[in-house]
Amino acid sequence: MKNFTGDIIIGAALGPVFATCSPTYFIVLATVLPVNFSLGLLYMVTYALGLSIVLLLIALLGQRLTKKLDRAANPYGLFKRSLGVLFIIVAILIATGYDKKLQIIILDAGFFDVTKIENSLLENLETTGEEISAPNEEANQNNPTTKETNSSTSQTNPSQTTASFLSLEDKAKKYKKFIELSSPDGFINTANNQPITIGELIGEKVILLDIWTYSCINCQRTLPYLRAWYDKYEDQGLEIIGLHTPEFAFEKVYANVAEATKNFGLEYPIVLDNDYSTWNAYGNRFWPRKYLIDIDGYVVYDHIGEGAYDETEKKIQQALAERAARLGEKVDTSGIVKPEGVVVVDASKPRSPETYFGAWRNTNFGNGIAGTTGIQTLTLPSNIAPHTFYLNGEWNIAQEYATNTKTPASIVFKYQGQNVYLVASADNPVQIEIWRDGQLLKTDLGNDISSATGRGTVQSDRLYHLIKDDAHGTHTFEIKILNPGLKAFTFTFG
Repeated sequence: MKNFTGDIIIGAALGPVFATCSPTYFIVLATVLPVNFSLGLLYMVTYALGLSIVLLLIALLGQRLTKKLDRAANPYGLFKRSLGVLFIIVAILIATGYDKKLQIIILDAGFFDVTKIENSLLENLETTGEEISAPNEEANQNNPTTKETNSSTSQTNPSQTTASFLSLEDKAKKYKKFIELSSPDGFINTANNQPITIGELIGEKVILLDIWTYSCINCQRTLPYLRAWYDKYEDQGLEIIGLHTPEFAFEKVYANVAEATKNFGLEYPIVLDNDYSTWNAYGNRFWPRKYLIDIDGYVVYDHIGEGAYDETEKKIQQALAERAARLGEKVDTSGIVKPEGVVVVDASKPRSPETYFGAWRNTNFGNGIAGTTGIQTLTLPSNIAPHTFYLNGEWNIAQEYATNTKTPASIVFKYQGQNVYLVASADNPVQIEIWRDGQLLKTDLGNDISSATGRGTVQSDRLYHLIKDDAHGTHTFEIKILNPGLKAFTFTFG
């Protein structure tokens, strides 16, 4: 249909498919809209407008280009026919799930492995002591870092080192000032759980602001280092503030956060940021993220995600050395902590992405209607595609989670990785069984599953460790749910 109406129909059909592939679209839906509808709507409209302009430019340029390429534009020519055959092949691969298998084969063979390239570049940069900027535009603007100085000095003499640090004038040119905690929703591990501020610590302490949420496995894997740093440096002027910004509604509950803080053995102050106001003030988009604030209130270091623990500790040591020099104290900045209970993840090996069950973000829902709330009665297909979840039985899909309303019920997922985690809860205790590759699992089980029975109990709002394997691999696992009422929020893999 070569007219304006036809163009509108094609655009309306392809637009939603294209838009849902965008991480920006889902970040706005998941983190901004629930907190501030007006701001989220503004972001969506701005995003759509900007995207439309770019696509229009691409279309206009493409139209001019095709007019100059007569052979390519000929619908009966070899070029167009070859493209048609290629599209048919791709469609068949997608429909049968073989596109994902082909991707896995290519990655396992080592072709186009961007992660390995990134790791080799990081190793080269680390050996030369070059600073590595965080991989996003906010970090490039808000993360000016300094070269490490005096970080290996075991005892810092303030009279000898004051001149080694930047002046306030130079800091003002290079760094941004801290942003105060905004409308906090509660305090844990403070004196009588009373409010604290960053401002009251400036001039006395070095502050490490750690943005986290308690059901996030990436955050949990950083906690051994945070505990070790607090044990080593608290008496030398370091204060850690854990800014708890929730991903799910149950993480807004004070009692849940307090219980998790106790279970994790965290003794430093925790501040609840339920409305995302401090998160947004810092322009953050990641769990976890760490901002190091020096004695003068400047953000001198910014790290996104896990890793870089030695680098982070050296930055802490440098900031503490400056504090000691300023206050006429001595500080021990020797050595690097080696905490116990550290879980190491091989980032060079592919693993399944985080997968959400709620209608807000359940884009890889294999046998149901994604993006829709309400009751769905489902059966398992014969072919299970990788990195896609399948539900069996009657399920009520809410915005954040999916709940089985009856039994029998199960969840099936074909994954890559070593560890499998499930964020879940239940109003009453729910028993689950873990099956892998068609067998009830009695080995390679996570901390929350009994090796004697292959079963576990879900009730508390938290992260459950289901599978803990010694080797990376590809498997199909099934969670058989023995009682109604399991609330499944998300799978994560490591």
